[in-house]
Amino acid sequence: MTAPREAGAGGDGRKPCVHLVAGARPNFMKIAPIVRALQADGRLAWKLVHTGQHYDRNMSDVFFEELGIPAPDVHFGCGGGSHAQQTARIMEAFESHVAADRPDAVVVVGDVNSTLACTIVAKKAGIPVAHVEAGLRSGDMTMPEEINRIVTDSLSDWFFVTEPSGVENLRREGRPESGIFYVGHVMVDNVVHQARQLDAMGDAARVALATDAVKRALSEGGGRYGVVTLHRPSNVDDPAALAPIAGALKAIAEALPLVFPVHPRTRGTLARTGLDLGPRVHLLDPQPYMAFLHLWKDAAVVLTDSGGLQEETTALGVPCVTLRENTERPITLTEGSNQLAGTDPARIAELARRAIAGEVPRGRRPALWDGQAAGRIVEALARGLGQAR
Repeated sequence: MTAPREAGAGGDGRKPCVHLVAGARPNFMKIAPIVRALQADGRLAWKLVHTGQHYDRNMSDVFFEELGIPAPDVHFGCGGGSHAQQTARIMEAFESHVAADRPDAVVVVGDVNSTLACTIVAKKAGIPVAHVEAGLRSGDMTMPEEINRIVTDSLSDWFFVTEPSGVENLRREGRPESGIFYVGHVMVDNVVHQARQLDAMGDAARVALATDAVKRALSEGGGRYGVVTLHRPSNVDDPAALAPIAGALKAIAEALPLVFPVHPRTRGTLARTGLDLGPRVHLLDPQPYMAFLHLWKDAAVVLTDSGGLQEETTALGVPCVTLRENTERPITLTEGSNQLAGTDPARIAELARRAIAGEVPRGRRPALWDGQAAGRIVEALARGLGQAR
């Protein structure tokens, strides 16, 4: 058992200790600002628990290095498998962990299997749970993430909300008003922080972040290019679903070269089916955080099925076309730079064309997306655990 970080004297001789749960690539970007805020605040002790849901270096370890996250106190190494297998392994490991090292609260982020698994275990052990990014709803129960979000919010004690729709959803579902905190978005905290870090790098260091594929796209597009990410099972697991999207990307690339960091599950389907994306869609491996930020922040358009990238592009005003039929992040549509295309290839191509031509507004950064969300979260947790200043 490791000692809590920032441990020190409290009313009973120690500070309340919270355990931060991370397991998958999107989690690390949300945890990093909370770690910084806990370090700056000092009222709470904390430990970092890595479930190992993402275990490839490009999906895990490199993020700890680049985001300045300390090495985890605990690493379960649970790995992949089906949703049920993965969730069960995480639950077993986390149950043993909290039995041996009981925290005063557990903080979970986002909507991955680690979020769901650790919430269930904590609540059965009588440990309060704080959910960061609470209240988001797509209304699509075919999305595993939607099930994870709903179950997590049904059990949580603190709800840290990113946008007004989340507050409305939680109220409608009967969550107690006293536990709902509209704080802004830690993902935006992180992208703002890392963008400043990127700006502070020298030109040579920034150039070194660009891969050969990026350089080829820049050359072909006269300095302009688009970025693609696809990982959602409904889009990439079934070749019949991926083929029309691939056709749209090929058509878009005729006007603007595209750079496509390929998720492992997407690469598997492309390899099995031999789908042709054409010579102007440049494939590369999943990117470290800073290299990917350097790539997409200057793109003419981002085409994605990622939830987090909808928000990050809104934060930096980059045109985004979302290749899904719905979004749990409606503020990116009403205020931000996002457009919802669905999966119809003609609509994808048309919305991309409009973005490339500069025919859509870049939107604005929503209220409280100011880089200070993590501080508000730590303030609420400290007060909730009896550590008011």
